[in-house]
Amino acid sequence: MDAGVETPTLRALLARRDLHLRLEGEPQGLDAPIRWVHSSDLADPTPFLSEGLVLLTTGTQFPDATGYVEYVERLSARGVVGLGFGTEVVRIGIPPELSAACAAVGLPLFEVPYRTPFIAVARANAEAIAAEAYARRSWALAAQRAIALAALRPDGLGATVAELARQLDTWVGLFDAAGELVREHPAPLHPSSADALRAEVDGVLRRGARAGSSLRIGPLPFTLQTLGRGGHLRGVIAIAAGDLDQEGRGVVTAVIAMAGLALEQHQGLAKARNALRAGLVQSLLTDDPALARRVARDLWGSLPSAPVLVAVTDAASARRDGLAELLELRADERRGALFFGRTDDGLVIVAPAGDRRAIDEVADRFGTRLGVSEPTTYDGFRGAVEQARLARDRGTSAVTDFAAVARSGVLSALSGDARTLARAELGPLIAHDAAEGTQLVDTLKGWLDNDCSHEASARALGVHRHTMRTRLAVVERVLGRDLSSFATRAELWAALRALDA
Repeated sequence: MDAGVETPTLRALLARRDLHLRLEGEPQGLDAPIRWVHSSDLADPTPFLSEGLVLLTTGTQFPDATGYVEYVERLSARGVVGLGFGTEVVRIGIPPELSAACAAVGLPLFEVPYRTPFIAVARANAEAIAAEAYARRSWALAAQRAIALAALRPDGLGATVAELARQLDTWVGLFDAAGELVREHPAPLHPSSADALRAEVDGVLRRGARAGSSLRIGPLPFTLQTLGRGGHLRGVIAIAAGDLDQEGRGVVTAVIAMAGLALEQHQGLAKARNALRAGLVQSLLTDDPALARRVARDLWGSLPSAPVLVAVTDAASARRDGLAELLELRADERRGALFFGRTDDGLVIVAPAGDRRAIDEVADRFGTRLGVSEPTTYDGFRGAVEQARLARDRGTSAVTDFAAVARSGVLSALSGDARTLARAELGPLIAHDAAEGTQLVDTLKGWLDNDCSHEASARALGVHRHTMRTRLAVVERVLGRDLSSFATRAELWAALRALDA
């Protein structure tokens, strides 16, 4: 960000030959920026000072040549970056006590001779500040013109990022909505820094709010600026710099506007691609993959080779732009080995049965829930999608395989409606047990669990077989059902299982 003008510092001020200033003691702290030059002979001027000032004084506040140490310590604590002593006004030369006090705290001290008015020193610094401000504004205008021209090149987005890096003389990276580093200049970051930065960018994109932020990775400061609207972020620009000045922020704002526009235009194409992908998923759901194969081959390469796994995300994740962009990136990298498309209630991902990388990455990066089908051919695509949906809805982990759900049995899928019906069916037994102190529900359950054997169920419950027969007769009377019917037994057994669920 070199604007070609020297920053106002004490070193630059002392270099002005027309001021005839002379540094006292060893040179130290001469490169701190000077915000202003002020003069005062108060014994304690610090209430009227701010950080980054140079103070000029004639020393009238030291009538008895004491108090120098306390005076200098107050100035240093307040953030004064230099002290100028006007000689030949009150006394000849700089008091040695003042020189020693300044050396002790590292505060630069210089002599302002009688022939140099204090106002001349202040004016010289003001002129330097104005010159720097003008140079910075000129630099900002030139930088914005250069960036605008870069945006007109064939790879406008990449050229814009490269030009910003050149103008700021630092590293600049562009992350897409999936959190992938798609552009960086002038050279790649160290892998450890890149990984830490990518993790921070992932957090910014997950929050989805438009904002700027700063962080430090090791010795490097970074500034992050989001691209796009809140809730629809298109990416993040990362700059290896701390707080930028007003002109630097203006240049970055121009880049954000142009990059955001470019990404919005890209998003229009992405919506068209996603609509086409969704149509191909609907075609595959007819279990006739011929059309989908032909279109996919012309646009993205062939569909993944069967047998394939079909995964379905939850509906909320399917609406996230970053997830689709990540899958688009992976599909491009693994041409012919990954396909995806939206449905009404989720995003369908198709991958070879032996390669689950994309499925696991989606769950890990976006915290979404996925169900995964058993391996299938495209002739069974509809059934595989239903398997994946069931696994997603029944699963308790980020990724649930249908095989794990299938092992739990058919009755494990009984819904809340089934439990409501079960309570209505068994309600008379439950009420009878509560009112009469009987154990009809446990008796019925024990009898059914022991294959309706009176002997086996009596042993399991620790009662006589005649007691079992008597209790079952009461169950028939209370429920008004014939326990000799297989259909009745099956329905009551299912009702008991629904209540347990």
